[in-house]
Amino acid sequence: MDPQPLYLRLANHYRRAIQTGVLAPAQRMPSVRTLVRTHHVSLSTALQACRQLEDDGLIEARPRSGYFVLQPRRNSIPPVKEPDIRQTLGAAQYVGIHDRVSDFIAKCEAHTVSANFALAAAVPEAYPMEELKQAMTRALRQSPQVLVSPVPPQGHPELRTVLARRALANGINATPDDVIVTHGCIEALNLALRAVARPGDTIAVESPTYFGLLQILESLGMRALEIPTSPQHGLSIEALDLAFQTHGNIRAVVVVPNFQNPLGCVMPDAEKARLVALCERQQVPLIEDDTYGALTDDDTPLAAAKSWDATGNVIYCSSMHKTLAPGMRLGWLLGGRWKARIAMLKFAQSRPNEPLAQIAVAEFMGSRAYDRHLARLRRQLKIQRDQTAEAIAAHFPRGTRLSVPQGGMLLWVEMPNGCSGMEVFEAALQQGIRVAPGAMFSNGTRYNHFLRISCGQRTTPEISRALLSLAHIVSERAA
Repeated sequence: MDPQPLYLRLANHYRRAIQTGVLAPAQRMPSVRTLVRTHHVSLSTALQACRQLEDDGLIEARPRSGYFVLQPRRNSIPPVKEPDIRQTLGAAQYVGIHDRVSDFIAKCEAHTVSANFALAAAVPEAYPMEELKQAMTRALRQSPQVLVSPVPPQGHPELRTVLARRALANGINATPDDVIVTHGCIEALNLALRAVARPGDTIAVESPTYFGLLQILESLGMRALEIPTSPQHGLSIEALDLAFQTHGNIRAVVVVPNFQNPLGCVMPDAEKARLVALCERQQVPLIEDDTYGALTDDDTPLAAAKSWDATGNVIYCSSMHKTLAPGMRLGWLLGGRWKARIAMLKFAQSRPNEPLAQIAVAEFMGSRAYDRHLARLRRQLKIQRDQTAEAIAAHFPRGTRLSVPQGGMLLWVEMPNGCSGMEVFEAALQQGIRVAPGAMFSNGTRYNHFLRISCGQRTTPEISRALLSLAHIVSERAA
């Protein structure tokens, strides 16, 4: 049963019609009385739905004429500026990110949070809780010995088979034996880096990049070389090529080609092919993180960079954390030519994952129910992303920049006048609002005036008020 109020379901029905162009800008909405007759709802429900669409900036009321569709406000807000790829790259650095992340977590835990825009995951009800619970029960009933039996080193065979089959949609040809199941994508990245590099080595990363990757590099004693990355097109191949010429000790490149964290950008297929070819020529391993790739608005799957890999030079990492079950911490990788070494490191570092969750996930992902779940999740995230972008465009101060991706759950917001993301973060916490300041996503200071805002929460009146409060905080500090 849909937990949303009836007026929100009705509003979402017409929101989709507006977003898909069925109802075009300047077109008249059905009258309130027409909504009552068509959808068999009360007059108050129809009015609430129209007011919700009006609050979201999708329609406007005209005296004695009814409601009309508006041009989306987010179309008028400029995108985040492109990086200057001609700028001299900074020195590769041991990343001092642990203290910054620890301070962030400590401050977050010290405050009660009512609106969490920092968590890059959807709300629990967006995931198939009941179906997974039933799959776990069936797995335990059918294989009662599973909890007391050894686990295959690379993961449960059924899950590895399903993952290899699902990877075909992303252009990847892999066998079940190629798949290694891990404790989330974080362990997959950790294993990949340990397999190809040593302490003191330089690793090329996107700039900005996910702070969890910076933490891994610091933990392994490796240096991060930040490569300019476009909010529209991903990592600059030209800047990376120059880095290979000027920094002779790059031992690996780590990228998120599909819905990059935090930018949300997707690298065009031609650029993915160029990236794979460049790394192969330089004989430098390419480590691909494809955690968000399945969350595209379009049902057409995005190609992985791994699909252009003919030599095993790409290590492909992914997880079910964002798409299926955050609480299961299941990830996986394809190790390419380093598969044997990665399998050895996995066994030495953490041993195999527990099997019960793997069996349940294999059953669910092997069915059409998984495709239906993904379609629902994509639709919901698109609605939430568009609503959040509309609120930012409507209420954040003039000079704000925003790039709205065609998938995923993250928005990267550039604030005007050098507004400090850390100051905004700390002020927002005082009001129970959590955001991720841009300083978390780089070893330098170039993103201090940015925020990463997650759209994983359903838009409720409380969330709308929190976004308005956040906009006021930004406006005060940007004035």
